[in-house]
Amino acid sequence: MEMTPRENMMAIFAGEQPAYYNDFQSAVKIILDPVWMSDSVPEDGLEHKDSWGTVCIRAIGSPGKHPHVTPENAVVKDIEEWKSQLVIPSYKDLDWSKAEEQAAAVDRSQYFVEYFCAQGLFERSHFLMGMEDAFCAYLEEPEAMMEMLEAIAEYKKAVIKEAAFHLHPDVIFFQDDWGSKQNLFLPPDTWREMIKPLQADIAKTIHECGMLYVHHADCICEPIVEDMVEIGIDIWQGVIPQNDIVSIQERTGGKLAMIGGIDGPAIDDESTPDEAIINEVRRCVDTYCPAGRFFPGAPAPLLRKRNSDVLNAELDSYGREWAEKHPIA
Repeated sequence: MEMTPRENMMAIFAGEQPAYYNDFQSAVKIILDPVWMSDSVPEDGLEHKDSWGTVCIRAIGSPGKHPHVTPENAVVKDIEEWKSQLVIPSYKDLDWSKAEEQAAAVDRSQYFVEYFCAQGLFERSHFLMGMEDAFCAYLEEPEAMMEMLEAIAEYKKAVIKEAAFHLHPDVIFFQDDWGSKQNLFLPPDTWREMIKPLQADIAKTIHECGMLYVHHADCICEPIVEDMVEIGIDIWQGVIPQNDIVSIQERTGGKLAMIGGIDGPAIDDESTPDEAIINEVRRCVDTYCPAGRFFPGAPAPLLRKRNSDVLNAELDSYGREWAEKHPIA
């Protein structure tokens, strides 16, 4: 009997034989919960404030919002005064009824119910202050920054528990980009001192609520992958090939399942021929799937539908062919 998408992805996660290799996210149903919706902004290219007061813009056709923080509109203008400048949004009076209906309609024998938790600790800190001032605060005013991060972490844990109560998700997709395509944003020791302990506490809450912890960071995380295992991250989503993925698989001893490996920007151009997209999919599968616990896919959605269609079609066919030819002993 053919595996359901959920069963197939759990086989890969457990290091067992799947029917095919594919992106874990192809087996999830994301629920549009009221916390996420209240923090979203219209896709119109104009300035809007999110629920934390940050001025954001979502360009037409873009996958999400981006902060547009200036010295004049920053929510937190002085990290030492963050308590008087930051109003953490309330989540207690939100209407979960539509999200509950969506979650209840999902056939959980086929798919995972996924809760999307956007803007993690680091991202929220620079959303509130602007990237440059946030960097300065991390290095020059670590005590005040740590206090603000602790308050953000408490909010995150509270909304995770709220989502667990209303939706009973199988998976959380926790978004926090910790770096660029070149390096981490923070020095590793600073990240370990300030982000890691709070993230571990969040991971504990996620697991206590019965969810798999998928952490999205489509960036360089290579210097901290052992720390990601220690935190309790079950799956790292967004693994760009600018990381040495094969080395990471060896260093973590298979303890960190990963989603990604396809170089999206390299193949997401109008002039990209089908052959180049197909070759990139096959390179990804051939290179990273042998170590196991790897879900090949684009670390972030391709913006061009035609390129995405070619990628997904090849991944469907080659991922199945590869699984048949390389059975797990």
